[in-house]
Order: sequence, then C-alpha cells, then structure tokens
Amino acid sequence: MIKLLVLDVDGCLTDGKIIYTSNATEIKEFNVKDGLAIASWIKLGYQVAIITGRNSFIVKKRADELGIQHLHQGVKNKAEMLSKILDQLNIELYEVAAIGDDLNDYKMLLEAGRSFTPNDGVDDIKAIVDTVLSRKGGDGAVREMIDIIVEENDQKEAFLSLWTEE
Repeated sequence: MIKLLVLDVDGCLTDGKIIYTSNATEIKEFNVKDGLAIASWIKLGYQVAIITGRNSFIVKKRADELGIQHLHQGVKNKAEMLSKILDQLNIELYEVAAIGDDLNDYKMLLEAGRSFTPNDGVDDIKAIVDTVLSRKGGDGAVREMIDIIVEENDQKEAFLSLWTEE
C-alpha cells in the first residue's frame, strides 16, 4: 500500500514554464484539481513530499496551502533526499509513489515503489516509469496519479467520503 507521494514541481505540478515579470517576480501556475486531490490524500492520513531542484517562494506558499509538511527545495540528489524522508517517516520504498518528468528525477523514480510521469515527460523517463499518465504536467497529472493510487490502495470510498458525507 502506498503511504507517501513524492512530487516534483516544474513539469509535474506545473507545466514546466518559469515566467518572470519585468521586476523579476517569478510566476508559476498550479492546477486546482491537483491541489484538491493532494489535500484529500493528506486528509486520509497519508504523507506528501515535494522534492524539487529549484527554490521558489511560490512553491512554499502552495505547499503550505495544501498542508504538505515535507518540502525540500534546491535538491541536487532527489534519491538521496527520498532516502532521508523515508528514514524520518519510517516508510519503505515499496510504500512510495513518485512523479517526475525529467532526468533529475531518474534515480528517484527508479527507487520508488510506484513511479509516474506526465504525458509530456521526457522519453528517457517514460521508458523507466510504471505509468505514463494521459495528462500533461500542470494539467491534472498529479490528480490522475492520485486517483490511480487511491484505486490501487482500495481507498476510493474513503476518498469520496471526504466530500460526500457530513
């Protein structure tokens, strides 16, 4: 059973574009469907970690909004960071599902018990993951991943009850 979701940001939670305004303010666009699924996963009592190679105030703000407690930015070795998180949470690799879209995610995706990439992930990543999603990064790919994991965990009823029961 999957207990921890590990998310890359650029190209998974976003479409991978990095936009700067004329005063050097960074802009990222997040999908609300991804956010609702992430928040629901956490409400079910499971863990979410973001491991990203870049540093961004916007990512911290989004993680805080969603209740993601494990945010790791500026990470050069994502597999090493994943190992540290697993030690901290006492979770095994087979209990981890991860999503990534590019070569800096390669080792982490190989190690995760269940691996995903958005439909627009690079070919080398598509070749190694368990599932290539139908959605593109930033366009509900993380939501699609969570829906698959919820089904595989046999948690669909509990997931829906978060929003259908009083």
